[in-house]
Amino acid sequence: MSTDFTTERYGRLRKSSSGIRPAAEKPPEADEKNLFLGNLDFISDTAPLGPEHRPRSLKELGVRSGIIEDLALKLLYTAGPFSVFDMGRKMRVSYDVANEVFNKMRAGLLCQVTGMKGNVAEIAITSQGRSRALELLTASQYTGPAPVSLPSYVEQVRKQSVRHAVVHREDVERAFAHMVLDNKTLWQIGIALNSGASIFLHGPAGVGKSAIAETMSRVLAADDVWLPWAIEADGEIISVYDPILHKRVERSEGTMDDRWVRCQRPSVLVGGELTVEMLDLQFNVTAGFYTGPVQMKANNGVLIVDDFGRQRIRPDELLNRWVVPMDRHIDFLTQVGGKKIEIPFEMLVVFATNLEPDELVDAAFLRRMQTKIKINLATDEQWVEIFMRFSRNRQLAADPKLAKEIANHIRATLGQELRGCQPRDLINQVCWQARYADCQPILDKESLMRAIDAYFLPNG
Repeated sequence: MSTDFTTERYGRLRKSSSGIRPAAEKPPEADEKNLFLGNLDFISDTAPLGPEHRPRSLKELGVRSGIIEDLALKLLYTAGPFSVFDMGRKMRVSYDVANEVFNKMRAGLLCQVTGMKGNVAEIAITSQGRSRALELLTASQYTGPAPVSLPSYVEQVRKQSVRHAVVHREDVERAFAHMVLDNKTLWQIGIALNSGASIFLHGPAGVGKSAIAETMSRVLAADDVWLPWAIEADGEIISVYDPILHKRVERSEGTMDDRWVRCQRPSVLVGGELTVEMLDLQFNVTAGFYTGPVQMKANNGVLIVDDFGRQRIRPDELLNRWVVPMDRHIDFLTQVGGKKIEIPFEMLVVFATNLEPDELVDAAFLRRMQTKIKINLATDEQWVEIFMRFSRNRQLAADPKLAKEIANHIRATLGQELRGCQPRDLINQVCWQARYADCQPILDKESLMRAIDAYFLPNG
């Protein structure tokens, strides 16, 4: 799999009395003329340098120096005393930047030198600096790595868009080798991954839709992307990197900007717990800074909406919220007070449901889901193959003739449909029986029939 990181120019943000409007509302030439109007307070006069350049000065960070100085003072109060080098390490900035910040704080009588370690100053906070730090911590308790600028984040996300990812047939076959799927379904999945657009997986319960959606993300995970620890927008900090959701990729030390983290393409799964509040900036009143919503954490990766239609948010409400983002690849997030910021919506959104599509949404919304893949019930042959594979995974001997007999019993005698989850569930039942009886599990007809009695509801 390869990725074309050709830069796609992103319409810069413009302020208006009603918030920030999409750049498409005016001709491109008007955008260029108004590029920095009204935004001089938070956009640097230099183009974003990106994660592959290590800033050597406050100006090169692209963030207002006051934001960085305040962060350094809070760190010195909460984690000091320490050396200037340690301050830079905690803030994820170079020694040159840390030393520049130190000189500014020292000139303002906010810190003092307590000693030297080689040529590096050891510093401690002063009483004046302590008073100022307490004021800053009252407003915001953020003491993490230095943020990147909003324009820098926007440009990097656009460069790493999933729409630039190129997925080949062998990539899909390798990723889905552990699943039993027909060639038509694999073909549809490969095309869908190359589209970079939304995908709608539908079909009966227990046929593997969730597993397919999660495996799709593994195909794209072969690419690495840069994610910021946090971004700064209009003086506010928004935390982006999540160590639980994002998988870091080890890299050799070099001339990289450590405010960015090298990760696999994100994979974020939300289910019935999804609410409309989770789709916007989450402001922590106590900590005084924002956490990015689920779609922001999924940028450049895959966002899986599992059990679509069973969320606490109605399907039409969710799609109304995302109709513009899915069409135009931009999203609007609201800060406390109603001010909006515009960010990219660059991810593969996968909706998985066992409900009938026509009952969930109308035709206009279905049109926006570019690829629709129906996952069907298992055939007898597929059911037997799944049974044999799962038994091998559990290191249990299995007879394919017996597996076929069990499949026929489920379908013909019990009148139940064959689903891909059943072989796993029945073998698990056999293992639980053996654990209770304190013996080794055996996949014979007697144990499997007991498993069937425990697993299926009686007819009538």
